[in-house]
Amino acid sequence: MTQADGGKPIGHAETLIAMGGAFLAAALLARLGSRIELPTIPLFILAGILLGPHTPGIVLVSDPHDLEMLSALGLVLLLFYLGLEFHLDDLRAGGRKMALAGGAYLALNVGAGLGFGFALGWGTSEALVLAGVLGISSSAIVTKVLVDLGRIGNPETKPILGIIVVEDIFLALYLAALQPILSGADSVRAALLDGGKAFGFLLLLALAARFGTKVVGRLIDTKDDELLVISFLGAAVFVAGVSEWFGVADAIGAFMVGLMLGSTSSGERIRKLVHPLRDAFGAIFFFAFGLSIDPGDLPTVLWPVLAAVAVTLVMNVIAGLVAARINGFGAGPAANISTTLLARGEFALILATMAAGAALDERLAPFIAGYVLVLAVLGPLAAGRSHWLARLLPGGRAPGAAGGSGGSVTVREKEPVG
Repeated sequence: MTQADGGKPIGHAETLIAMGGAFLAAALLARLGSRIELPTIPLFILAGILLGPHTPGIVLVSDPHDLEMLSALGLVLLLFYLGLEFHLDDLRAGGRKMALAGGAYLALNVGAGLGFGFALGWGTSEALVLAGVLGISSSAIVTKVLVDLGRIGNPETKPILGIIVVEDIFLALYLAALQPILSGADSVRAALLDGGKAFGFLLLLALAARFGTKVVGRLIDTKDDELLVISFLGAAVFVAGVSEWFGVADAIGAFMVGLMLGSTSSGERIRKLVHPLRDAFGAIFFFAFGLSIDPGDLPTVLWPVLAAVAVTLVMNVIAGLVAARINGFGAGPAANISTTLLARGEFALILATMAAGAALDERLAPFIAGYVLVLAVLGPLAAGRSHWLARLLPGGRAPGAAGGSGGSVTVREKEPVG
C-alpha cells in the first residue's frame, strides 16, 4: 500500500473520510428531514444512494464494503437495544400468542412471496428466494421506527417484537435450507445438518436467557460506566459473531444478549448508555444500505416491483388484523402492527447477494434492490401515518391517531430521538 508523507497508509485516510462523511451526510439530511417531519431512515438511505458509486456527482464511498463492519455493528446495536426492551417476562407470558401471531405473519407473507415468485415465471430457485424477500421484515427498520415514533411502550409493540423474534428463528432455518438449493447441492442430509446446528444454537441461547440471567448480571455488574459499556458491547458483538458462525442471523444473537442484560440490575443503565451508540451506528447501517442500491437498474423491473409492493401491503394489513385479533386489540394497534412491519431490508439484501453468487436470473438482484428501496422508504412513512389506515379498518372510524389499545384510536406524542 502506498505510504503518505506521514508514514500512514493512504487507505486509512480514505476510510476515515468515508466514515466521517457518512456521519455528516446522514446528520445533515436528518436535520433537513426533521424540519418537514420526515422519518430519518429513508433520508439516511437517500444519503447513501446520492453519495455512492452508482449516482453521478460526489462519490464519498466507492466501495460499499468499506463500511461493512460499521454497518454490521449498527445492526447488532439496533437488535441489542430491541432485546433490552423485550423483557423475559414478556416472552414467557406471551409465548403462545407470539407464536400464533408470528406464524400467521410468516404464513401470509412467505406464502404470498412464494406464489408471487412462481407467478413471475423466473424459476423455482428464484421463487424460493422471493418467498424470503417478500416474507421477512427488516428488524433494523422496525426497531428504528418504534424508537423514532415513541412507541416502545405501546401495548401492540410486544406482539410486533414477538413477530420479529419468530421471523428471526424462521430465518435461521430458512437460510440453512436454502443454502444447498442455491449452491446446487442435492443433499437433504446437509440441509438437515445445517438446520439442526442452527436450531441447536437457538435453543442454547434460549436456555441461557432463561436460566443464566442472574449469573450474567453478576459478571457484568460494575459501577464504572466505561467498563459497563465495554462489557455489554463486547458481549453483544461476540455472541452475534458466534451466532453467524452457527448459521443463525447475527441479529438474533445480539437480541438474546440484550434480552438477558435487560433483566439484570444493570439493565436500566445499559439502556441509557447504548442510546448514542445505537443512533450513530444505526445511521451508518442505513447509509451503507443506500450505497448498495443502483437506481439505474430499477426501470427494468419497475412493474414487478410495484406488484410485489402491492402484495406486501395487502398481506401486512391482513396480518396486522390477525395479530390484533389474537391479542385482543382494535383498529389503531392493528394499523400500527401492519405499517411498522411493512419495511424490508437487510435480510433481503443478503438473499440478493446469495442469488448473485448462485447465477440465478439476472433480473432478481435489481428487483430485490428496487423492492427493498420502495418499502424501506414507504414503511417508516406509513408507520408515522398509521391513523389513516386505522380509519379504514373495522371499528376504526373514531377520530384521532392510531396508537392506543383496544378498539378506540388515541393520540400519542412523538418522542424525540437524540
